[in-house]
Amino acid sequence: MVRALNKSTIDLFGGDREWTASDWTASDDRVRGGKSQSYFETDGSSGRFYGDLDIDTLGGAGFASQRTTGEDRNWDLSDYHGIKLNVDKADGKKYTLILKDSLLPQNPDNGREQATTSYEYDFETTAPSTVDHPSSQAIYIPWSSFKPTYRGREQDDAKPLKTSSIKRLSIMMRSFFGSQKGPFSVTISSVSAYTVKAEATNPATRGSTEKGGPTPSRPIGTSSGAPWRSLLTYGALTLATLLALHTLYRRYARE
Repeated sequence: MVRALNKSTIDLFGGDREWTASDWTASDDRVRGGKSQSYFETDGSSGRFYGDLDIDTLGGAGFASQRTTGEDRNWDLSDYHGIKLNVDKADGKKYTLILKDSLLPQNPDNGREQATTSYEYDFETTAPSTVDHPSSQAIYIPWSSFKPTYRGREQDDAKPLKTSSIKRLSIMMRSFFGSQKGPFSVTISSVSAYTVKAEATNPATRGSTEKGGPTPSRPIGTSSGAPWRSLLTYGALTLATLLALHTLYRRYARE
């Protein structure tokens, strides 16, 4: 078990923990008769998820994914507020990060793993425009942004993600109803858990790609200045306008 105490962040992959290709294995639509393929390679400092998404064989659907290996992983991230992805290079396509807090043994009849609830977050990447403008991103995902699904469908009655017992992490490329297909590639320098205090400079109560990261200090869409100042200014301007109109009305009434 990985127990994280008295630390502002913890690296799950990358950063303080070197990437290892043996930590990952493919889970593609070939198990359902599809032809999509995914691969995972690493140089130690980053991990690259790439492959080819086929959507024709399964009639517009299709997926390719890589998931962590082993059935005995258990990340206790209950002291943290979410997951942070540092993306080094990408292709501008949409990907899905998936967490699981429970696993079941394989079905004895067909040898396949039995389905459990998945907690998913879709994120869009940025394609590099020029050599001087790479596609690096820091993506912050609070726990509340992971939506529970079962066999690809949202679960309205699912229990909240058990952050004290994360069993598996996956990254997936899917068609999103036929909107993307073909070659894909995303390189990630690190996957870590973050706390608000450690990463705080910008607001977020949902997934954020802002470099500064999330903070609960003010709601999304508000400025850093005190909101009452804007309210007083607006009120003063409105009152001045009404007084001016009243003066004009009295002047014309006398005439």
